[in-house]
Amino acid sequence: MTLEEWRQHWQQQVRSRWSALDERERSLVRFAGVLVLLALLWWVGLQPALRTLRDTPQRLAEVSTQLQHMRRLAQEARDLREAPTVAAAQAARALQAATERLGPAARLNLQGQQATLVVQGLPGDVLWAWLGEARNAARARPVDVQLTRSGNGYNGTVVLVLGAEAP
Repeated sequence: MTLEEWRQHWQQQVRSRWSALDERERSLVRFAGVLVLLALLWWVGLQPALRTLRDTPQRLAEVSTQLQHMRRLAQEARDLREAPTVAAAQAARALQAATERLGPAARLNLQGQQATLVVQGLPGDVLWAWLGEARNAARARPVDVQLTRSGNGYNGTVVLVLGAEAP
């Protein structure tokens, strides 16, 4: 049986069943068909579009906030690239001064163009501030960070490269 024959056979079956129904049953079948069509139209066509219209303002605000943040980061990166380099001795002094303010929770080891900060129980906001100061005052760039969070702060090491030789 070919596809065309099968289609014709199927149409004939539907027509014969349709004609076997009385007028009241035909009306009910039409009504059920219209209900199914309306439900499909709602679920496939209208509801997703209305949800998109409802959610768009919030999503646009989120994306706008993300874009502003990315632009600030890009500007900060440009500013750092254009900032004058700091001599190694001056960078080392700046890192030592910043580390001394951390107290006994941190220890700094300097070896040539590389500095290693070892921390034990240092709060995250204090570590973040130290990294910002290291970046701005000493032009140091982190190249390896191995930190674990414990109940009283962070433990681990931060390795920085000083001056223009940082990757």
